[in-house]
Amino acid sequence: MQNLHPSSFILHPLSHPLNATVRVPGSKSLTNRALLIASLANGTTHLTNALFSDDSRYFAKALQTLGFDVQLDEANHSMTVTGLGGKIPATKAELFIGNAGTAARFLSAFLTLGNGEYILDGEPRMRERPIGDLVEALTQLGCDIQPMQKAEGRMQNGEICPPVRIMASGLRGGKTKIAGDISSQFLSALLMTAPYGQSPIEIELTTDLNSKPYVDMTIAIMQDFGVEIERDGYKHFVVHPNSYSLIPNYPIESDASAASYFFAAPAICGGTVRVENISRKSVQGDITFLDVLQQMGCVVEEGNSSIAVHGPSSIVGLDIDMRDIPDTAQTLAAIAPFAFSPTRIRGIASARVKETDRVSATCTELKRLGVQVEEHEDGMTIYPCQKFKSAKVQTYNDHRMAMAFSLIGLRFDGVTIENPGCVSKTFPNYFEVLAELGKQVNR
Repeated sequence: MQNLHPSSFILHPLSHPLNATVRVPGSKSLTNRALLIASLANGTTHLTNALFSDDSRYFAKALQTLGFDVQLDEANHSMTVTGLGGKIPATKAELFIGNAGTAARFLSAFLTLGNGEYILDGEPRMRERPIGDLVEALTQLGCDIQPMQKAEGRMQNGEICPPVRIMASGLRGGKTKIAGDISSQFLSALLMTAPYGQSPIEIELTTDLNSKPYVDMTIAIMQDFGVEIERDGYKHFVVHPNSYSLIPNYPIESDASAASYFFAAPAICGGTVRVENISRKSVQGDITFLDVLQQMGCVVEEGNSSIAVHGPSSIVGLDIDMRDIPDTAQTLAAIAPFAFSPTRIRGIASARVKETDRVSATCTELKRLGVQVEEHEDGMTIYPCQKFKSAKVQTYNDHRMAMAFSLIGLRFDGVTIENPGCVSKTFPNYFEVLAELGKQVNR
């Protein structure tokens, strides 16, 4: 593999089965949750194996702008956050969070704890990503959050998107209802902020919840920091006034979503890839992508602190609902053309409001490579492909498009990834780690 131009990355297929060991960065989801909770605790928390990416930098920068002491040590993958027991120092701030969806959702709830005026804004794509359900839920709790522009483009229904102005005077508490079919991050944002409400907060879900494992992750990290919640499945939650306990050192697991690309590589190239510093017992829902690979015919081997995937001689297509792990749907879509039967991916309508419309973008780029694919409202059907076409894959400034489609280039000669730098959102050195796969032979 080689990078011939900063605007594109050319991949060359591997000439041998895989036999590699890799390590991926810390979890984006855990890093951002830990940053938020550590800033709410009282005292200094040291996060180890933290992710340094566009998303986490935007989040850390926002906390610094709000007056928190956040020290970043990228060389050692560590962040130090001094929390102020639920207080926000700044009484006025304008925060720019790029296209970091977690930062937008988490900060929208977090800022209601302050006392003053805060403006939250991002890149043009962020201005198309809805947060109306969260705004409405916070409004029911007495918060004053106002959109600063009408949503444009395909958001024709008046949906609220950033920028928003938050006139904060503390979080009153009470009862609220929220939809869970757009993003589980809305519920996670409410849950993490709720312990600092002035009275108990009751949250009722009005729809089924997408990406349930991410809410489980939120609850698990809250428990790590000493806050328990009452719940009735994924329908009803109660959080009583409380405060997070100080944890001086908090390790971040390696990112299961990032690991999915390397877990998937043996499915199309054969051989074995082992990912270090990750466990099947991970609190990250995307670890269950391993179950998907097993259903396709891969063999998964668990070590003490690593997981290895062994590729079969051929893989079988699946009919599978991925609403709980939508961030790995593109990974599956990239390896599905190499299966000997069709693959139907269901339940990922929420992926249409991610960094791009991931359902449409994935189908478009598979077709560009010569793959027969049918687009559905909630997913796609992908057929086996015997003859790929050479093409420059468009990434739509979406890190997961770049990482997923690079897998096809491990097997087929003719794949170029446009705008490879977009992986900086969650995995800045992805292509360097991917290149290691081809260098490790007979280890």
